Amino acid sequence: MSYLSWRIAAAVSVALTLSAGAPAAVDPGVASPPRLEFTPPAPGSYALQRIQPVRDAVLLDPSGRATHLAAVTTAKITLLTFFYTYCADPLGCPFAYRTLSEVRRVIRADAALAPRVRFASVSLDPGTDTPEAIGRYRDMVAGSSTPEWQVLTAASVRQLLPVLEDFGQDVSIERAADGSARRTVHHMLKMFLIDAGGEVREIYTLAYLQPAVIANDIRTLYLEEIAAVRVRVSGAPIRSARR
Repeated sequence: MSYLSWRIAAAVSVALTLSAGAPAAVDPGVASPPRLEFTPPAPGSYALQRIQPVRDAVLLDPSGRATHLAAVTTAKITLLTFFYTYCADPLGCPFAYRTLSEVRRVIRADAALAPRVRFASVSLDPGTDTPEAIGRYRDMVAGSSTPEWQVLTAASVRQLLPVLEDFGQDVSIERAADGSARRTVHHMLKMFLIDAGGEVREIYTLAYLQPAVIANDIRTLYLEEIAAVRVRVSGAPIRSARR
């Protein structure tokens, strides 16, 4: 089975698992990844497509300092997601946090890989998720261990919207009485895997949020980096894995 065929088959299997659950009126409780029916291919045995470069933008860090988005989407392999600090949807931000934490635990065990990986979370609600609020969130999720975990917000919804558009993160806009954008709501859970050059290489929706899959994709990008360094040093040609 080719890499692309595996991705499609895995998505179908997971979607069927999710749709076979209890009726929507029943509280699903704590979400966990559905059973994966396929063994993920080994890191480096496939190539991730180049989807799009990430456009730069000016956001705010937990200290309220203006921070370029490029500062957290280049120089390291980055796993980025959008979130609300107060989201309680079992299949929303809490599920994303558990997935990220598991991926981080796996990556942390690799002493060579961990310093080359970064996690980044960008708030969808600048009005509520102030720099102070995201600072508390960062302290809760990141701690002091590797890989690093950066948390950002925007000065306003208006400044955030171009970032969401660039990532294709569909949202609804809640507006104030004067018609101005108040906050974004109803986002679809997505994670974006970005290489060290600032290019999106994979987009994970709910059907793909499997820690083993994500960790193998991160390792694949890391092996790609190593191969590129060897080429620069030796001048040898790159052999790309086929899908």
